[in-house]
Amino acid sequence: MKNEIHHKKMTVINGSHFSDLEGFYEEISQLFMKDEDWKVGTLDGFDDILYGVETDITWKDSQKSKEDLGFDVTKEFYENKIRQGKPFNVQLIQQKLGELIVGKGQTLFEILIDIIESHKNITLILE
Repeated sequence: MKNEIHHKKMTVINGSHFSDLEGFYEEISQLFMKDEDWKVGTLDGFDDILYGVETDITWKDSQKSKEDLGFDVTKEFYENKIRQGKPFNVQLIQQKLGELIVGKGQTLFEILIDIIESHKNITLILE
């Protein structure tokens, strides 16, 4: 019996295709949800679609995304949720915002990286 080499799928997230979280969700929906009639629109939703996915993800222009989804956008992301209030846990979000401001919190970019890396079947390469 020959040994069959199992090639993992390769998925490319292209940082030059988007400059905010909505754009990132759009890109992800194109990549992973082509045949679905719903799109990714939350961090939890992004996490959910990665279950059972086996792929290498190359994030091109990740430095651009790191800046695009950095401090300012993350701060705004939390402030919008606090303004909206329910159904969000405002206290938790205020805590996260506070951590971000003092330099201890994660930016959206770092949160997205963490979500991807929490899935053991996915290898992430930042380019």
